[in-house]
Amino acid sequence: MKILRIYGHIMKDALPQETVVANLVRRILKIIREEFDLLEVKVHHLIDDSQATLSLHKLVTQTSECDVLIDYTKPRSGLKEAILDHLQEIENELEISWESICAQAEQHVHSTEVILTLGHSKNAEHFLKKAIEKRQSLTIIIAECAPTCRGHNLAASLASKNAEIIVIPDSAIFAMMSRVNKVIIGTHSVLANGGLRAACGAYTVGLAAKHYSVPVIVLAPMYKLAPIHLCSYEQDAFNSLGNAEGILPYDCLAARSAKIYSPMFDYVPPELVTLFISNTGGHAPSYVYRLLTELYHPDDYEI
Repeated sequence: MKILRIYGHIMKDALPQETVVANLVRRILKIIREEFDLLEVKVHHLIDDSQATLSLHKLVTQTSECDVLIDYTKPRSGLKEAILDHLQEIENELEISWESICAQAEQHVHSTEVILTLGHSKNAEHFLKKAIEKRQSLTIIIAECAPTCRGHNLAASLASKNAEIIVIPDSAIFAMMSRVNKVIIGTHSVLANGGLRAACGAYTVGLAAKHYSVPVIVLAPMYKLAPIHLCSYEQDAFNSLGNAEGILPYDCLAARSAKIYSPMFDYVPPELVTLFISNTGGHAPSYVYRLLTELYHPDDYEI
């Protein structure tokens, strides 16, 4: 576990904005703890196998107090095989999580609906393709997500499908929201309070959707759930800056005396999100804390 923490810390420092790497390390640490504890229980015959599963109360209230007396450096027979089995399950989950999300498209999208999305999310692309296959006469409105304008890539991917595709500038999001039935977007990561670190422009979409009472559905595989909080509204701590060439060309006269910032992410508070769709089903933002408890151990929140 110490070695895993060291390498996890190195990767976290190298990619501070990429929470998925740290999330997988935390999840593996939780697996090691659980399998070691299970073998420890079987060795000492403290409880039988039927009682080995953590109760709901223990999952919610678990602390590090019970781990103080446990020495995880002791060798245990069968521990390696059990961990390898879990790692194989995680690998399979990473490969098919988008398929599990897409399988739920028919439950959330209905015929003749108008759907708005932002930019080009791979999860949103697969989800919308599945929805178009199952439903008829859909209208997909895509905000282009300037300055990268990745929304045009999504429009090109969906153009051959049996649906009406409309690309709009980001400035038209509020004007178009009044005719939208639901918003479906992807996200970079889900924070511990149910908020989002999503593509720049997602906050605008969320505010417009709230104004018109349009439900916002966020596609987020379980590995994107991160036990971190927005501890500061300072952009240096939360955001990262992209290339500003698309906003103001470098050879422009105004570029000599102007400072241009091109943030890559928006923070979307949980009250603007209606539903998360993960590979395990649909969840409300208020349920994220429970999912985090199932995925990670409290001692591993800080790697």
